[in-house]
Amino acid sequence: MPPSPLPLLIPHITYSSPSSSTMPTRSVKILQLQHPDTTSYGSSGAGYSSSSFSRLREKIKEMTFFNWVEMFLPCCRWIRTYKWREYLQVDLMAGSTVGIMLVPQAMSYAKLAGLQPIYGLYSGFVPIFIYAIFGSSRQISIGPAALTSLLVSNVLGKIVDSSDALYTELAIVLTLMVGILECIMGLLRLGWLIRFISHSVISGFTTASAIVIGLSQAKYFLGYEIDRSSEIVPIIKSIISGADKFSWPPFVMGSIILAILQTMKHLGKSRKHLKFLRAMGPLTAVILGTSSAKIYHPSSITLVGDIPQGLPSFSIPKCFKHAKSLIPTTLVITGVAILESVGIAKALAAKNGYELDSNQELFGLGAANVLGSFFSAYPTTGSFSRSAVNHENGAKTGLAGVITGIVMCCALLFLTPVFEYIPLVDYEEAIFLWPVSKKDFLLWTITAITTLFFGIEIGVLIGVGFSLAFVIHESANPHIAVLGRLPGTTVYRNIQQYPEAYTYNGIVIVRIDSPIYFANTSYIKDRLREYEIVVDKLTRRGPQVGRIYFVVLEMSPVTYIDTSAVQALKELHHEYKSRHIQIAISNPNRNVLLMLSKSGLVELIGKEWYFVRVHDAVQVCLQHVESIKEDHMASGSDSSPEETESSFFKSLLKQRGEDSSVAQLESGTNNKPSDLKHSDPLSEPLLFQKS
Repeated sequence: MPPSPLPLLIPHITYSSPSSSTMPTRSVKILQLQHPDTTSYGSSGAGYSSSSFSRLREKIKEMTFFNWVEMFLPCCRWIRTYKWREYLQVDLMAGSTVGIMLVPQAMSYAKLAGLQPIYGLYSGFVPIFIYAIFGSSRQISIGPAALTSLLVSNVLGKIVDSSDALYTELAIVLTLMVGILECIMGLLRLGWLIRFISHSVISGFTTASAIVIGLSQAKYFLGYEIDRSSEIVPIIKSIISGADKFSWPPFVMGSIILAILQTMKHLGKSRKHLKFLRAMGPLTAVILGTSSAKIYHPSSITLVGDIPQGLPSFSIPKCFKHAKSLIPTTLVITGVAILESVGIAKALAAKNGYELDSNQELFGLGAANVLGSFFSAYPTTGSFSRSAVNHENGAKTGLAGVITGIVMCCALLFLTPVFEYIPLVDYEEAIFLWPVSKKDFLLWTITAITTLFFGIEIGVLIGVGFSLAFVIHESANPHIAVLGRLPGTTVYRNIQQYPEAYTYNGIVIVRIDSPIYFANTSYIKDRLREYEIVVDKLTRRGPQVGRIYFVVLEMSPVTYIDTSAVQALKELHHEYKSRHIQIAISNPNRNVLLMLSKSGLVELIGKEWYFVRVHDAVQVCLQHVESIKEDHMASGSDSSPEETESSFFKSLLKQRGEDSSVAQLESGTNNKPSDLKHSDPLSEPLLFQKS
């Protein structure tokens, strides 16, 4: 690598007007900006691509056999470092607790999806073991979830009746499609695509779905059938129209079980020594409900019914003729998996001190669904509630998931006859989000309302549409800050954030906090014109001049510019030049500087107007402002301010082509020994003081 450049002393340039005398000079200390060699790169991204490829090649060379195994089988990471004495007990406890919690949940969620309860147990069996091998999270709990169950019910109910055997086949085909899409996105590292969907959209969607889920399960409380729908209006109409069929026994039993669930959940959350109650709530409700149904045989209460005993058999999914109509739901379920499952997995990984690759996590979820589809599972994903219980019970590794799978295996082998008398009461708490941001709250409200009244697909599409609209708006209208100098430092910060920061007469310093591209160039140009025209009532220092002569663009936050941005900067330069205003560029990154150089903008503006620091640009601009001031004072009434400014900028352009050429300025060949006497670089930029 080339050695770091030494600070370069650039002498003050003397400019004279027809009636002025020679002005004294003073050196200022600035750091040399290294301009890239444009002949070494075929394009602005070639160097970066080459560097990235080199790093990847070096990383591959350094990988050992165990690294390759761990990359394809993440389970080997925790197996190889497993601390049996420390981890085994907590993993057994956490896995068993989640397994006990999953059994009743799985059957309830299967009924919500319009499937027989046994398919919920199947979905909580094989996918858990597959995920334990290919998944990278050590605490997340995989299996059926309320939201995916509702999505399955919504899309399949429009194709075929839930009592038809085709309904189950299509649910299994949907599992395969979801798994394939998740695997592809994981392998191609495309998980970033879903980042454009705001969390507020998912929260609003989840909230509305929770309300729909709760109302759709009201039939088990009320004792009569309710129309199946993903919209709230038909469900409410159905509830009201069937009110004459209301039955007290299921309502009383449901209310008691609901009260037990809520009480145990509250105690488990509020008191640490009773945290086990949170997971034991569903099991307690199942035991009490089953016992009551077995003893009293209430005819008005719907029971689970006969459940096949034994493990699922291997079968290949079929009935792909409706696959096209399943594509939208496949995309939605995959999106939910990325935003919710991967989100909670990363949060749990951070809490437990290990790294998690979101794309590997997505592949693990996909593998669980693909292989699960061959064993009669419907779409599975990570569960917030079960993952939280897993974490709170101290799960350390994926062995906790394996234990959960073993519990499900035992339930399928030995306990299904008992499940026949479980009363069907499902409850999903609606988690309402109240964001701090008004924009996020608006997104949440829009998504929730459209999902409730127009259905899941339309709700998601509208929510995603508004989310992308907000992203585009923020990108097309980036934050731009006017900078001022913090007293006693050479640091320049936003004057809105730091009111004590002061600016300089004749100079405006602007920081652009985003990439510059075709969508935001017009907005940036308009804002720059505003800063030139509007006179701010701020603390200003330096020579008293009547207007702006220099615009310093702080470009360190600008990560990328395109050809439209280059053209806009050229137009802005010519516009400023016609009004005798000079642009100075501060701290552009290598790729941005390379783009400016290849487009000819560096030469157009002048290499001497590119600086490493804002402070360097301000020092040079201040000297020029002082020269303008002195020239105007020396010219007296013989020249107008416009003539003085014109003379100054003509001499500035002439000076660029003579003794202060770019090569001399960068190499320091025109620096004299006397120029090395400089002031403290951390002090105030000094202006020439007249005797």
